[in-house]
Amino acid sequence: MNSDSDLQIAGDILEVPHLLQPPREHPATVAEFAGLARAIATDRSHWEPLVRFDATSRWYHRLRTGPGYEVWLLSWVPGQGSGTHDHGRSSGVLTVLDGALTERTERGERALGAGTQRVFAPGYVHEVVNDALEPAVSLHVYYPGLTDMPMRARSARGRSMVEAARHG
Repeated sequence: MNSDSDLQIAGDILEVPHLLQPPREHPATVAEFAGLARAIATDRSHWEPLVRFDATSRWYHRLRTGPGYEVWLLSWVPGQGSGTHDHGRSSGVLTVLDGALTERTERGERALGAGTQRVFAPGYVHEVVNDALEPAVSLHVYYPGLTDMPMRARSARGRSMVEAARHG
């Protein structure tokens, strides 16, 4: 046999109905939530007309809901930030749609350009800021839907007070 595998498929695999997964109406895995965010990101005509920029506070709009999840559209003018926070019991996918954002964690800073995705688990502590000179737009998918966003105070060295107490 001239194959790297002993497994050979005879016939059309798509003709075996019990091997096919029915398409889900709503996402249920991290990969599917990230895929949902990418699909929304590519359809600018769906989200772009909804975006508003507010000089006094971050603007946000709930774009979609499904069983146990929410999709939010946010805009950021230069200098606006989220403050240091976590997302309670929610996991999430953050996708930058336009512009650039900076994510700050206890491990340092990460530049997030358009198209960048960040996936996070419950309890993940970060701060997101528009450090750029141009506005930015981001998409946030939360599962379960966001019900709690505990804010964390920052120490003079940039770590949250909780982190500073834990690490000395």
